[in-house]
Amino acid sequence: MKSTLSYVQRVAVKAVILNTHGQVLILREASTDPENVKVGQFGLPGGRVEPGDDLGSTLLREVRDEAGLIVVRRELVDEGEWRPVIAGVPHQIFGFYYRCQLVDDDAEVRLSKEHDDYAWVLPSQRRDYPMMEPDGSVIDKVAVRT
Repeated sequence: MKSTLSYVQRVAVKAVILNTHGQVLILREASTDPENVKVGQFGLPGGRVEPGDDLGSTLLREVRDEAGLIVVRRELVDEGEWRPVIAGVPHQIFGFYYRCQLVDDDAEVRLSKEHDDYAWVLPSQRRDYPMMEPDGSVIDKVAVRT
């Protein structure tokens, strides 16, 4: 049954970055960005794809902008959907999750203003952090495959 709500549809890409210790990078949403609707929750680095941009370059740019890291995009590991209300407007966002490899395992995370904390966590520890969905479920699925 079709919804009577009018949604803005967007596409997003997210990075599942695993380090050499099998830990996944998660970032906590800060209150400094007016579009952040999950303030205080952790999620995977990534962002929305702008019209005309491709998934790969958007993913690499978002990881660099949000965490200061350079990664290589590997395989698609999952897809998801979420429906936030941003500035009073309902959105439907389709997300694509890619496994990513760090170019430099010793690189230091440098957060953007969109995030105020980060953690490298083993997939089994992710439930110790308030996680946005479907990011938490994606980490669970990736853990089973590794």
